[in-house]
Amino acid sequence: MNKDHIAARLPHVPIAQERALRRRFRTASTPQDWEALQRDVDKACAVVERRAAGIPEITFPEELPVSARHDDIAEAIRDNQVVVIAGETGSGKTTQIPKICLELGFGRRGLIGHTQPRRLAARTVAERIAQELGQDIGESVGYAIRFDDRVSPHTAVKLMTDGILLAEMQRDRFFNAYDVIIIDEAHERSLNIDFLLGYLKRLLPKRPDLKVIITSATIDPERFAQHFADAHGNPAPIVEVSGRTYPVEIRYRPDDEDPDALVHAIEELMAEGPGDILCFFSSERDIRDAMEVLEAKKWRNTHVLPLFGRLSNQEQHRVFSPHSGRRIVLSTNIAETSLTVPGIHYVVDTGTARISRYSTRTKVQRLPIEPISQASANQRSGRCGRVAEGIAIRLYSEEDFASRPEFTDPEILRTNLASVILQMASLKLGDIAQFPFVQPPEARHIRDGLNLLHELGAISQRHHEGLPKLTRIGRDLARIPVDPRLARMLVEAHRLGCLYEVIVIVAALTTQDIRERPLDHQAQADQAHARFRNKRSDFLSYLQLWDYLEEKRKELSGNALRRLMKAEFLHYMRSREWRDLVRQLREVSQQLGWNIPDPTGNAEAIHCSLLAGLLMNIGQRDGDSKEFHGTRNTRFMVFPGSALAKKPPEFVMAAELVETSRLWARDVAAIDPAWVERLAGDLLKRQYSDPAWYRSKAAAMVQEKATLYGVSIYADRTVPYHRVDPEGARALFIRHALIEGDWATRHHFFHENTAKLARAAEVEEKARRRGLVVDEETLFEFYDQRLPRTITTGAHFDSWWKKKRREDPTALDFSPEALLHDSAQEITEDLFPDRWGKFRLEYTFEPGSQHDGVRVLIPVPMLASVDPTPFQWLVPGMREELITELIRGLPKGLRRSVVPAPDFAHNVLPLLDAGQDLRQSLAEGLRRLGGTGIDATDFSLASLPPHLRMTFAAINKKGKIVDSDKDVHALRQRQAAQIRSSMDRLGSYTETTTAEQWTAQTLGAIPETVATKVDGHQVTAYPALSLREGRVSVVVFPTKAAAEQSMLTSTLTLLMRSIKVNAKQMVKGLPLQQRVAIEHYPHGGDEGLVEEARVAAIRDLLMAAGGPVRDPEKFEQLRKAIEPKVAGEARRAVVTIAPGLVSYERIKEELTHWEGPAIDDMNRELEFLLPPKALIVHGIQRLKHLPRYLQAMNLRLEEMPRDPDKDADRQDEVDAVRTHLDKALAKKPKGAEKSAQVKEIQWMIEEFRVSLFAQRLGTAYPVSRKRITRAIDKL
Repeated sequence: MNKDHIAARLPHVPIAQERALRRRFRTASTPQDWEALQRDVDKACAVVERRAAGIPEITFPEELPVSARHDDIAEAIRDNQVVVIAGETGSGKTTQIPKICLELGFGRRGLIGHTQPRRLAARTVAERIAQELGQDIGESVGYAIRFDDRVSPHTAVKLMTDGILLAEMQRDRFFNAYDVIIIDEAHERSLNIDFLLGYLKRLLPKRPDLKVIITSATIDPERFAQHFADAHGNPAPIVEVSGRTYPVEIRYRPDDEDPDALVHAIEELMAEGPGDILCFFSSERDIRDAMEVLEAKKWRNTHVLPLFGRLSNQEQHRVFSPHSGRRIVLSTNIAETSLTVPGIHYVVDTGTARISRYSTRTKVQRLPIEPISQASANQRSGRCGRVAEGIAIRLYSEEDFASRPEFTDPEILRTNLASVILQMASLKLGDIAQFPFVQPPEARHIRDGLNLLHELGAISQRHHEGLPKLTRIGRDLARIPVDPRLARMLVEAHRLGCLYEVIVIVAALTTQDIRERPLDHQAQADQAHARFRNKRSDFLSYLQLWDYLEEKRKELSGNALRRLMKAEFLHYMRSREWRDLVRQLREVSQQLGWNIPDPTGNAEAIHCSLLAGLLMNIGQRDGDSKEFHGTRNTRFMVFPGSALAKKPPEFVMAAELVETSRLWARDVAAIDPAWVERLAGDLLKRQYSDPAWYRSKAAAMVQEKATLYGVSIYADRTVPYHRVDPEGARALFIRHALIEGDWATRHHFFHENTAKLARAAEVEEKARRRGLVVDEETLFEFYDQRLPRTITTGAHFDSWWKKKRREDPTALDFSPEALLHDSAQEITEDLFPDRWGKFRLEYTFEPGSQHDGVRVLIPVPMLASVDPTPFQWLVPGMREELITELIRGLPKGLRRSVVPAPDFAHNVLPLLDAGQDLRQSLAEGLRRLGGTGIDATDFSLASLPPHLRMTFAAINKKGKIVDSDKDVHALRQRQAAQIRSSMDRLGSYTETTTAEQWTAQTLGAIPETVATKVDGHQVTAYPALSLREGRVSVVVFPTKAAAEQSMLTSTLTLLMRSIKVNAKQMVKGLPLQQRVAIEHYPHGGDEGLVEEARVAAIRDLLMAAGGPVRDPEKFEQLRKAIEPKVAGEARRAVVTIAPGLVSYERIKEELTHWEGPAIDDMNRELEFLLPPKALIVHGIQRLKHLPRYLQAMNLRLEEMPRDPDKDADRQDEVDAVRTHLDKALAKKPKGAEKSAQVKEIQWMIEEFRVSLFAQRLGTAYPVSRKRITRAIDKL
């Protein structure tokens, strides 16, 4: 074993193994180590030797332009690490440069890697080189593309797509498998090419032995040379190779929107001679429109053919097949570089193309139609100089051409960078902004790529170097050789258990659609494909198509399957690619350790998996239209070819959004917005309403609305506020629950604290000023200091308090003293009692409210017996203010002697006797202090401020206030039915027996009062006789007055039953004129009058005898004493009223001949003086003055014509006092007009009439307007 021999052999091992073998050489220590190392070194050298031995003799075709520059190219490669070779298509650079490298000795220790932008090119170039070397594929020349790997250990030249080389970075970061890397067609500046160029730029200093060759069309090769400049700034050398081209004449024919410009250009070229014409358009639609126009010309022996990417293979092959006559090929920019159309003599360039551009604002891949660059225009014109001299007509001006950009923007400046950033993060290549791209992308494009990766869950945060940190999902995405969004679908499918189905769909989205629609068989193709359509999901259509083909593949032979697919407009080769990608993705899944379960058919899981990669591509339908509101304010429609286009659902996701004539969603499916919510997570933008307190939940809640980049996912969802703002939710809980008490709780401390606060608040109500009780902020601070920060809801509190109260049950108890400020100490129970005898008092400080002041709570059954007089005094603490206001309310003349009012109020207060009437006691006290002329009637209680008048509140048996009023009489009237009802519940004290007569055997004696409990209250009630329907019974009344009235009425009725009079005796001996007047008595004639006289006589005799009695025996004695006197009293009544009736009849007749206000007044007076049952209503004593009143009226009638103005003035006097009375009564409860005081005032007014209109007749007592007014004021 010779160490020197091993050391000499190490430089000849494959580059990929050299580093590991040298490490072993340095660490070997035992004979066994050296023997093993020598074996491995010899084996490695043998691989290199076999590879070298397999390389045949190399020749170069002389006809190729690149052969003429052979020596220059070889020298540049040998002497430089990087070489740029520029040459037109057809120069031979693609096939000959790898051979030059082989000739220079490369391809032995490492491969000569040769990248191509497309798989087809990689395969065909490999086949061409192998053919020139006289070998088969897989020997010295092989290729590796996505679905096919034809590389062996003997391979020296490896053709591959640039994507394959990118993928190798993951396992061979230094490209140790290669000693030469050729980047072909670099002028296309695809994303992969730019990434490789940047990666190689950074790699070369670490691999000084690696040769890099950049081949490009003659489009800006200087940029590549400068990119690979050395440390001194010297650019890489450029070797230019001329192509096999002929001169091309450029003609400018600006169309100026001439619709026939194309036709004119073609006709101009056809006039030049024979040869095919290639016309460049921007879109398929333009091609179809042009075909329609050109075919209509029916030029002889001329064929019009379309050429674009979506054509079927058969239709594309027509362009390349041998033909006779002239062909006019209408192509998109696919014919610029991707395909070479043979036999082209002429070119027509419309000057536009669809350029794929990614919008960072809308996140949509746009395909706008743009003017092409100068380089693209030259590529197009160059297509007609391959076989002979050519002519190119540009349908735009030379000035327009000169103003265009020199080159087309590279793909890295107009696409999403997510896949590049993902690979860079996986390879830990540092900050993308610092990566040496040929043309660095803008910062906004980098941010957009990072945002997409964040949305996919691939990155979490940035390293300190600016490189995004991959998540577990991100690491999986980096290992899956498809677009990151599609890879994300697979990750989610693994999690949801539907990987089988999603792999099929992802593969379908990655490859070209196998469904073909030939131009001349579109209807038949649509009909054949209809069986695969799913009305809710285009993605499930792929599954249905896959299942169909898999079934047919089992049933049919290869040829039979091809024939079937052709008949059903399905592309066989594309289906092979689809199937190959499915196989590859399954292999990747297995490498990731994922299990691929059998198909489940779970549509929701499948679509949720797809949605994980398509969150950016969702939309909500705009009302009933077919337009969708998408993310970031985009608006799109479902592509017409989709199964969902006719009846779009409410929410959709799309595999892609592409902007052409408008923004279209392709490959769409209906989704449930709840899926978006589950998948989007923090990407959702949540907006919240102002928080609202929910008593039932004992928590603050908000209405939540979630959008994903502007698309509404849900709205008006009620969620706990603590999820949004824990501190705010805690504050609201303390304020609403613990301070305001707006929650349902049984916690003892809380109810105790509430009671303490209520008692403290009552002090403010009593004192009629705020600020005595500590404010909410003090209470908030109390709870804030004691509650943990995590307490935000009632549930949280209950859980905490359950433990806390065991440790300290008083932890949350208020101290009563701490709830009030020091100034509240003057509010004592003596000054502001809580009860008035057996009634509870409440205090309210609400100026302007009807409840302002003190309120006494009176049970309904006791309402009738309450005497309001003592309540005029209010409570001791308010009396000084009460007295002050009463003094201020005195007439000005009286008030002068008792000012200042507050001083007199303070001084008079000790002199007052609260057991007397307030006004009477106050008048006496003020007079003792020097007040002059002050009488009790001078004080007006009605004019006091509301809070200085007691409020009487009726409460039911539950203690709830049912009604209230400042006037207890008005309150009684409104509650009369309830009071009566409570009396009916007195049980044994209510007599249910009725009888014809009142005897000891029937009803017995009747007590004046009875006492019992009603609704828990001690009530005094008043029994009395009552007659209903002619039968007598005992009824209990709530008030003494009501009982006495019933007793009087019932006694009178019983007496009238047995005491009769002789009607004829009542009028016997009266003058004729009076008898006639009695017969004409307006209320029942003589019989009516005699009946009234009888009733009045019985009543007067009854009252004269002391009134009703309560014992049936005494009643019988009373009846016997009254009966003999009735006839005489009745006769006296008739005799008393008879003269007045004569005058009444005469005046009534006289008034019919007059009109006017005075006549109306006298008619009203007659109605008052002689109403129905006048003797009963007014009584005999009142009606003895009737003749005088009627005589005064008669005198008025006589005087009125002589001086009507004087009569009117006197009438105004009467009207004034009547109006004053009416106003006073309007303020009184209903029925007040029947009171004795009011009746007395009415008779005073009658006397006042006499004094005004017939003064000489005299009045019964002194009367004046002032006296009447004062009497009214005292009501």
